[in-house]
Amino acid sequence: MTTIPFKTDLAVTPTVLAFFDEPTNTFTYVVKDPASNACAVVDSVMEIDYAAGRLGLNGADKVIDYIRSQNLELQWIIETHVHADHLSAAPYIQEKLGGKIGIGAEITTVQKTFGTIFNEGTDFCRDGTQFDHLFKDGDEYMVGEMHCYAMHTPGHTPACMTHVMGDAGFVGDTLFMPDGGSARADFPGGDAKILYQSIQRILSLPDELRLFMCHDYMPNGRDVEYQTTVKQQRDNNIHVHQGVSESDFVAMREKRDATLGMPRLILPSLQINMRAGHLPKADTNEVVYLKVPLNLL
Repeated sequence: MTTIPFKTDLAVTPTVLAFFDEPTNTFTYVVKDPASNACAVVDSVMEIDYAAGRLGLNGADKVIDYIRSQNLELQWIIETHVHADHLSAAPYIQEKLGGKIGIGAEITTVQKTFGTIFNEGTDFCRDGTQFDHLFKDGDEYMVGEMHCYAMHTPGHTPACMTHVMGDAGFVGDTLFMPDGGSARADFPGGDAKILYQSIQRILSLPDELRLFMCHDYMPNGRDVEYQTTVKQQRDNNIHVHQGVSESDFVAMREKRDATLGMPRLILPSLQINMRAGHLPKADTNEVVYLKVPLNLL
């Protein structure tokens, strides 16, 4: 049994509303404290038309409109990790509603890695200062009167965190729905063995803890789903159900990852998300550009 650096409070049940971005199969969550009007947003999305080079904020506007319509106070904008498959809308939401943007403290590792890959100059800070708060394992924070905790769950990326808010846990890409399995571990800084260990930490949480996925790819054509429990994952996850050994998982994960192509939006996503959702500085013609490194990833 792995050590959990906090005590969960299953008596607190936040209201969780999911917004689904179909082009990237991503869920954004608004998480409301049951005892106040305070809320958090987890894993926001900014659209991109890659071929046209155009950004969109329709999904973020829906989140903003909902928060305003419910007279909620946005206190936190959480990134579970540096996403490689969609762009974050965190700065836009913060501009409209306030709140602190937070991510795992190992963002600095991600920034150093991809700062090199994209040949970013000295203007690009690699110390995480683009974010308002860097979470470490076991950190506690509040959403209104609700105690929340951050748990470091690397393996997919070095900065992956699981956020537990009352009886709800937000696992990012570490786990999918039980019929979807687990995240890939072949990105720079990823590690299948570490991913297995992180998943075991999640599966050591209370059986009834609700788990919310960042993505769903609707295996076998089923309808979209985003919520499960620790027990359901432990009993039924096709990659890491109870009884699957670390060595078996690592062998499966590495074999499977070798067959996967890169996510369609990995290049724009990483360049923007490692900046907390901010765009790179405009060039001398006042136009913002993104780079496409060749034969590196």
